[in-house]
Amino acid sequence: MKLVLASKSPRRSEILKNAGIDFTVRVADADETIPEGTKPQDAVVFLAARKAMAVERADDELVLGADTVVVLDDRILGKPKDKDDAYNMIKSLSGRVHSVFTGVCAIGNGVSITFAEETKVEFLPLTDEEIYTYINSDEPYDKAGAYGIQGLASKFIRGIEGDYFNVVGLPISRIYEKIITKL
Repeated sequence: MKLVLASKSPRRSEILKNAGIDFTVRVADADETIPEGTKPQDAVVFLAARKAMAVERADDELVLGADTVVVLDDRILGKPKDKDDAYNMIKSLSGRVHSVFTGVCAIGNGVSITFAEETKVEFLPLTDEEIYTYINSDEPYDKAGAYGIQGLASKFIRGIEGDYFNVVGLPISRIYEKIITKL
């Protein structure tokens, strides 16, 4: 079977490419509204499935959808709307541990595999100056929780518990184990 990534995320493509996995990218618009009251780990699987199902596929293709959220105190932090939103998100993460959930859905030719992966991330305590310097870069605005662990925010990360690549947007070892080895 051929793998189709249902994501326009350059980070997800880079993770698959760096792992030596052959794939193509095909993206369709999918409603990303989460039903109210949905737990974060269920929400990411729901959205990953919605993205995967929105993509047309041939009989010999397996479509991989993914969605990542940052969660603090049971609250999902999406992509910031503006600088104030980015500031508030980073300020709330400062000096604390939060969770990053990525939901994965692979569907095609009778195959349906879904799961959520959680990684815990601890931020250093940050000054307002550090936060303002960061939010004045372009980095926070297309990322859940207003940060990218692989970029400028890397210096703010005290530690992680779990899969680093999950925080970037794709839990590659679990995808390899549960999906790629089955192709």
